[in-house]
Amino acid sequence: MAKVKISDVAREAGVSLGTVSNALNHPEKLRPETLKLINETINRLGYLPNQSARQLAGGATKSFGLVLPRLDHGFSLQIASGAHNEARKHGYDLLIANADNDDILEDHYLRYFMGTQMSGVMVQPMASPDWHPVMAKMPVPIVHLDIHCSEPGYYVAADNEAQGRIIAELAITRGAHHIVVVGRAAFMQLTLRVLGIHKALALHPDIKIEVIDAGEWNTAADGYGIGAQIAERPADERPDFVVGLTDVLASGVVSALVDKGISVPGQVRVAGCDGNPLAWSGSVPLTTVAPPGYEIGRKGVQLLMEQIENKAPAKIKHIRVGSAARTVTAVAAEDINRQELVRPFLLERASTQASSQTDATAINLGAYL
Repeated sequence: MAKVKISDVAREAGVSLGTVSNALNHPEKLRPETLKLINETINRLGYLPNQSARQLAGGATKSFGLVLPRLDHGFSLQIASGAHNEARKHGYDLLIANADNDDILEDHYLRYFMGTQMSGVMVQPMASPDWHPVMAKMPVPIVHLDIHCSEPGYYVAADNEAQGRIIAELAITRGAHHIVVVGRAAFMQLTLRVLGIHKALALHPDIKIEVIDAGEWNTAADGYGIGAQIAERPADERPDFVVGLTDVLASGVVSALVDKGISVPGQVRVAGCDGNPLAWSGSVPLTTVAPPGYEIGRKGVQLLMEQIENKAPAKIKHIRVGSAARTVTAVAAEDINRQELVRPFLLERASTQASSQTDATAINLGAYL
């Protein structure tokens, strides 16, 4: 079967080569009816653009790459959704790779995307206590997502300190006297959540705070084990509010408490801290503080476009520590550290609600993702 050429598409559709080229590369420039005609012709003839030829000619593809650590967490899915929609808005495609919690595979996909002449790459690094950028100099624009870092580069992250502070403020509002924080703060994100909790409670010395620094952050079984231990305590030693540093841990705590005959939220209120809808299948809908992953993905693409269009400030370095920011002038362009912090929002559900509150547990998870 003879290979279909772009000239065949133009002739069949009755348009110029330039119009077909715009349909492939700049569809926003065409009228909807013209774009529909060309796409129907492409599909009917089976035309496939020769991306390899473009790369050999030295041109970057109108595509961004996104490397995610896993696809079993709602936060990563939200990032992908926001990045996809923002990329399409600017006329770029988005290719997604799943590193499957393997740092070697993550590095492989990062280098693969760069080697295929992507216009830019975003990566959400695997959680690590000592993370730093893999490469000192990048051949294409790159943005790191969900990470704080003082080294030169472009970063977008949720305000993890605010996540902890917001959930602690909810506990205070609900009249908590004894708060237990569940989870091992092995990574920067979790450490910042604990810091936010402590800062919020600093002005409330009458509230007892206890941190159970144990278990894996992504294992419901660990949350269940800790929840079972809490349930076995005498009533006067049992906390009235439990915060899981992740929703997976919190959902495990809820399951254990309910199984042991402890009412949630009647006797103990429980909240998560990372907005993962894939952990919300328990019998009691879980309160959480949701980092807007969609916005992180969207801002990631915006920072790629800023680099591509050379809009980055040449001699300004922005540094963020927690929720504070300061600006240092007279810094070389290659030393720029741009960090965008995205504020999370409270999503209160049945696990912490007062009995008089209206049930607001029904959530359109499709819209949330």
